[in-house]
Amino acid sequence: MASGPLTTHVLNTGDGVPAAKMAISLHRLDSTLMIWSMLTVGTTNEDGRCPGLISREAFTPGMYKLRFETGSYWESLGQKSFYPYVEVVFTISDPEQRFHLPLLMSRFSYSTYRGS
Repeated sequence: MASGPLTTHVLNTGDGVPAAKMAISLHRLDSTLMIWSMLTVGTTNEDGRCPGLISREAFTPGMYKLRFETGSYWESLGQKSFYPYVEVVFTISDPEQRFHLPLLMSRFSYSTYRGS
């Protein structure tokens, strides 16, 4: 599994395969200005994982979101999707813990949870 305090794993449950080559971005909310700042961008590997999203040092308490470019992913497979993107917003109060946020998706549904 990828190292770092925050990991994700995207699975194409419609086809039963990892969602490879999906663009992902990580953002943090500026609680004073109430605007999102992009921290990093990445692309899922052949296993549907995106290692190195954020370093332990940069992972501080606050509100974050992972944006998954699901529409572009499905389009690359020659398929249409109901969701052009998926944003998962979450709060980190103890950055010393590990956080794993999988995304399970098909063209017409998705779910996520906090894994370990």
